[in-house]
Amino acid sequence: MTLSLFGGRRSNVFDPFSLDIWDPFEGFGDLANIPSSARETTAIANTRIDWKETPKAHIFKVDLPGIKKEEVKVEVEDGRVLQISGERSREQEEKNDKWHRVERSSGKFMRRFRLPENAKIDQVKAAMENGVLTVTVPKEEEKKPEVKAIDISG
Repeated sequence: MTLSLFGGRRSNVFDPFSLDIWDPFEGFGDLANIPSSARETTAIANTRIDWKETPKAHIFKVDLPGIKKEEVKVEVEDGRVLQISGERSREQEEKNDKWHRVERSSGKFMRRFRLPENAKIDQVKAAMENGVLTVTVPKEEEKKPEVKAIDISG
């Protein structure tokens, strides 16, 4: 596990299975002062995902507050690439509204991860609960080498 120099958060910069986007400026600046078009593009890099491996599966947890499960797509592409995508709609602005601060990102998001060879891509499951998407990718059981005892004569 590699710790990021910015904020002490976990980073997968050196993970050979990841196609993740790393933003070296993440956490700097005030999103309220950034134009709305730029805020929309930050939704791609700011979708938070944890990936852990257990003895039986690879488990991805994605923070998607305020997004319905119908607005999210989970796909496995050729080449064993897990893709999680969707769109967070921007709140409707009324003519008389006065915004004091806008920090929540909106727009399309997409994250991709190259799955290892032991992933059972035909048995992927996904569930959404309390704004957290959990994607479970079962692993093939490791085959233990068969050991056969040989009798020694003499």
